[in-house]
Amino acid sequence: MCGIFACHNHPDVVKFKPTALRLSKAVRHRGPDWSGSVISNQTILCHERLSIVGVESGAQPLTNADESIVLAVNGEIYNHRLIRKHLKHPYHFKTTSDCEVIIPLYLEYGLDAPKYLDGMFSFVLYDKKLDRTIAARDPIGITTFYQGRSSSQPGSVYFASELKCLHPVCDTIDSFPPGHVYDSQTDKMTRYFEPTWWDEHKTPDTPLDLKVLRETLEKSVRKRLMAEVPYGVLLSGGLDSSLVAAIAQRETLRLKKLAEDANGSAAEQNPDDLDKGEGLVGIDDDNKLSTMTFLPQLNSFSIGLPGSPDNKAALEVAKFLGTKHHVMTFTIEEGLDALSDVIYHLETYDVTTIRASTPMYLLSRKIKAMGIKMVLSGEGSDEIFGGYLYFHGAPNKEEFHEECVRRVKNLHLADCLRANKSTSAWGLEARVPFLDKEFLEVSMNIDPKEKMITKEKIEKYILRKAFDTSDNPSAEPYLPEKILWRQKEQFSDGVGYGWIDSLKDAAEKTITDEMMKNPKPEWGTDIPDTKEAYWYRLMFDEHFPPSCASTVMRWTPKWVNQSDPSGRAIAIHNDKYEDA
Repeated sequence: MCGIFACHNHPDVVKFKPTALRLSKAVRHRGPDWSGSVISNQTILCHERLSIVGVESGAQPLTNADESIVLAVNGEIYNHRLIRKHLKHPYHFKTTSDCEVIIPLYLEYGLDAPKYLDGMFSFVLYDKKLDRTIAARDPIGITTFYQGRSSSQPGSVYFASELKCLHPVCDTIDSFPPGHVYDSQTDKMTRYFEPTWWDEHKTPDTPLDLKVLRETLEKSVRKRLMAEVPYGVLLSGGLDSSLVAAIAQRETLRLKKLAEDANGSAAEQNPDDLDKGEGLVGIDDDNKLSTMTFLPQLNSFSIGLPGSPDNKAALEVAKFLGTKHHVMTFTIEEGLDALSDVIYHLETYDVTTIRASTPMYLLSRKIKAMGIKMVLSGEGSDEIFGGYLYFHGAPNKEEFHEECVRRVKNLHLADCLRANKSTSAWGLEARVPFLDKEFLEVSMNIDPKEKMITKEKIEKYILRKAFDTSDNPSAEPYLPEKILWRQKEQFSDGVGYGWIDSLKDAAEKTITDEMMKNPKPEWGTDIPDTKEAYWYRLMFDEHFPPSCASTVMRWTPKWVNQSDPSGRAIAIHNDKYEDA
């Protein structure tokens, strides 16, 4: 992940530049590899870079030939090779960066440019000739992105990857809506992402096709192995991360064999071919991946308290797949000591997000220290397939589907925010195959009766079945059967049940009953309902002013009467991960 800070139409942009650089520095943890800034007219774009594709040439902000277009991007464009190849008009690229394709797309399609991108991204583009700024965020909001304004400068608009860049200069901050593009010429947002499944009241009826479901996810994982740096996989031992790891391992072994067969030989590259996407990392028209593998084995990573369910299951999966697995354990004290830093990086006080993010934040530091810059992760599956245990309470398929759509739409305020900011805190990038546009189009249009949880069908039954090879003895299994059919653990539960209990105990000692009766007046109606939530809100307030609270959403389950969002609190949860 990279970091962006930008201001459109500042009244004294040259004088503002030192402040802009200081604010951009606040997200340098996201992009520790290089910093850049460009002033054009009254607009400034700043960028903190994490180099993964176009490592040697892709420093930002990017510009076109006459420097009339300036671009700052945070993200990965998985179809950049295809875009280069199929542009309507010839365009000479300055770099091999996947993100540079946004410039010719803007020149050809204007505000519709984001529609042609397949990836995770947030960007700010300035058109000097038109004195126009456009900004956009990926369809689901995998990358974090915010927009701010200052009442003292009503003509200025600010953009940043994180809140901490904006609150010193803005008194109004909003989470930039996913799937939208902003245009300074109209000062309006326009939705560009309009998938067929977006209306939650329209219940789909597409018949289930397990082969299509499986192959689309495999394609999604393949896309996300595009890299010029060492990569790995987060492996909790649950279904979602295990499937991603299994597919990634198959692709890595295939690439390794191709490299061995080539025996180090490579055709000499014609520079003109780069403009057509030839010789670059990424997928081509035939969905074949070109990437760079630096490590002899795929590295996988898990974290938990000593004896945690996740670490135990992850070791079994890693042994089965043949990945080089790294187990990290953390103590309760280490987790509690990190809480304030976690909340600073997450920029939220949501209980579920903080519980799950703390282990992920600790693990990301270890991963980055090993030289890994990118990891694949399993976020999004539970929202798509109704995998959370509370979905057992869905009364019918219509409400089941409505809740799935609602959850996917809010991912940018929950699991995507967690995955992005927990890893970016240490300059690590997380990619999420389940949130691929094509995979969402397939999976969200399946008749929800197929996703419903029954006595005969465990949660995410169709996803498990799509990768179940037990009826084909000649097929190589993706996962051990007991992992494929393991019950859902929320990440904060799976790292060890003692983690959540310790958080509650610590909050009980810190927050008094008197404090609960007298919440801060500036909290308005957003009153914490537990001592743990109250504790997190106090820590949030230490880092951020009240104006930032409007960007926070609390994660709560539906159809169950409980205030605790832990999956373990659901009555049907099985506390044991059995060896048998």
